[in-house]
Amino acid sequence: MQIRILTQSFIFGVSLSMSSILMAQSTPLSELEKSPSVTLTNGQISAKIYLPDEDQGFYRGARFDWAGMIGSLTYAGHDFYPPWFEAMSPDVHDLENEGGFVTASPQTAAVGPVEEFNANGGALGYAEASPGDTFIKIGVGVLRKLDDSRYRFTVGYPLVDAGERINIVRGNQIEFLHRVQDAESGYGYEYIKTLRLEPNQPVMVIEHALLNTGSKQIDTEVYNHNFLNIDDSGSSAGLTLSVPYSLDSTERPDPALATVEENSLTYLGKPPAGESVRMNLSGFGDSPKDFDFRTYHQDLGAGVRITGDQPLSQAVLWSVAPVMSVEPFVAMSIAPGQSHNWSYRYEFETKQ
Repeated sequence: MQIRILTQSFIFGVSLSMSSILMAQSTPLSELEKSPSVTLTNGQISAKIYLPDEDQGFYRGARFDWAGMIGSLTYAGHDFYPPWFEAMSPDVHDLENEGGFVTASPQTAAVGPVEEFNANGGALGYAEASPGDTFIKIGVGVLRKLDDSRYRFTVGYPLVDAGERINIVRGNQIEFLHRVQDAESGYGYEYIKTLRLEPNQPVMVIEHALLNTGSKQIDTEVYNHNFLNIDDSGSSAGLTLSVPYSLDSTERPDPALATVEENSLTYLGKPPAGESVRMNLSGFGDSPKDFDFRTYHQDLGAGVRITGDQPLSQAVLWSVAPVMSVEPFVAMSIAPGQSHNWSYRYEFETKQ
């Protein structure tokens, strides 16, 4: 695989050998944080963004899009996306919290706004593939199916081909290009993800363009996991999520941990280790105006509003003690030769 990192003044060429998608041993966060990264700033926001790298990248799992992973975003003295775990280990199924020391699996050890593409059967071509055949996970590459079991995001499917990546840094934005082609499954794509800090505003925009270069139609959903951890507070008392519609889910979190009103949820305390606050954020309509999620921590005086330009297909809240995640889903169906574009806008706010 070839990775090229371009800036306004420099071009770096790095030839990488293929490595296993699973880490061989437990890795402390301090080592992961040494992974290749760039820092963008617009005078108000400063963001540390990890670069996709098959051998040295912060994230090399088989679940999330490798591009655009944010390890820190600071504004007005607050950090919105510091890491929420202390170590990563292949011995962990998803995550473990022992006495406040959180260890995540290689598939879950992601930070900041990160995306996962869930096609029918979990990934493109997985359902129809036989054990040993290949399939595609968008944002990761070509993977190999291990057995006849259903797709599971906790499994480190072997990486067969990571494709071609080109990362272009230009001023206050970075563009990630990923090309993947799998003749065996018939799927292929060219994916461009651009992360931009708007000039002189506490605003970040993430734009996407996905072109179907294969012979089969791409039917998928994509969601952003949004690992929010304002000032290392995680899911804690005073954190509130609000939406522009009435929440109609019959599912409700433990009332000792969070209260739900017509269009908002407020945390009363941290979930105990091993427990979570989960809720389907249903009740939205078919207009993009309902893609509007505001999270604000009253005690810290900081928050973020996330809006999108597409209708929601699903919306979910998932949180554990060290992190809170609002997960908006967008569905797309892309014929061969066609493309789909979508974007998110993050507006950061603090009490002035």
